Amino acid sequence: MTALATEPTPETRARPPHTGCVLTMDSTYAARLAQHGASPDSWFPERWTLDGPEPYAVPLPGPQPEEPGTAVLPLTDGRVLIHRAAAGRQLFSLLYPTGPGTGEVPLGAVECEELTLLPPAPDGRCAYALAAGEESTAVWQVAGAGFGPELLAEVPGRCSGGVWLSREARLLALDRAPSEADGGGPVKTVVVDLDRGGEVSPLLQIAEDSEDRLLLADLDSGLILLHSDAPTPGELRLGWGVLGSTLPIRFPESLRLADCELTPFAIQPGQSLMPEGCAVALHVASAEGGSPWLGLWRPAEGRMHQVAAPAGWLAGSGFFSRDGVLSLPYVTEDAPCGLARIPMPEPCPRRREPKEESAPPEPTATRPVPLAQAPLGGRTTDR
Repeated sequence: MTALATEPTPETRARPPHTGCVLTMDSTYAARLAQHGASPDSWFPERWTLDGPEPYAVPLPGPQPEEPGTAVLPLTDGRVLIHRAAAGRQLFSLLYPTGPGTGEVPLGAVECEELTLLPPAPDGRCAYALAAGEESTAVWQVAGAGFGPELLAEVPGRCSGGVWLSREARLLALDRAPSEADGGGPVKTVVVDLDRGGEVSPLLQIAEDSEDRLLLADLDSGLILLHSDAPTPGELRLGWGVLGSTLPIRFPESLRLADCELTPFAIQPGQSLMPEGCAVALHVASAEGGSPWLGLWRPAEGRMHQVAAPAGWLAGSGFFSRDGVLSLPYVTEDAPCGLARIPMPEPCPRRREPKEESAPPEPTATRPVPLAQAPLGGRTTDR
């Protein structure tokens, strides 16, 4: 294990740029890979502070430009984790501003060909990553572990995704494809208990042969958004449910737009007893291309509000306030660090959904989200 960088390989140079924006779970900081003008070789990390009256950005350039495939992740203490890949090694450091320059604390490296950072942890102090192999996937703690990266678990199968289900970063939902040695099968979301050496339990089991992937979960209300082909074989549909509820997953027509891909990216927090009243923001992309736009939706309302995205939106990123105002980070020539705020429309009377909204009665799970004891902060009853 080492923290010394080496010359990037052609494979790392070919990675697509990380042009989005990653936010801490409490939305106090964000980080992204920015660029000086239109120069293709001028990538540098940038930290945004979001919890003041106005957002502001702090550049964190190193002695040389970053590769476009470099990933960054903000911590709630204001530092930024940076992940660089070089010659089969995954290197990690913490960056922080030091007056006119950038301070860097090397954290070490993981020896593997492929590694992906997980979304920011709920505690905001640690960072985690997945290293997928042919037969199993390693879960690493790459920041906050003390002396370099620490291997926490080996999960059978090839895992992707990553949704946190507990505030202490103990329960992690992963989308797992069973290995050929285990007989293969469709992708299913499982829960990995990091305090028990990676103990695995099922989470989404909507139908035996369905592909079920968890996309988003809110720790206050237990509301979840997922993809599954259970209601329409061969087509991944967006559905919603509540962790611990005995009600089946629902697949409303309001979450289905013709020739469009919908990806949820933010849920309104603070609605502990009202999962059906939570506002949800979705990134909407047309199959014909063009700029994406926004979908604003509530489970209880049964309709989708479609809204134009602000110019320069860092697409797919944003967060809700407790009172339902959506903040979207954007970058333009006149505003290199901006937040557009969009109030959630007032609820309308619920429209009757077609009966197709639920998965077929056979075979469906009576408890499609069998994680009744998940320690979701603030949630005290099922909905």
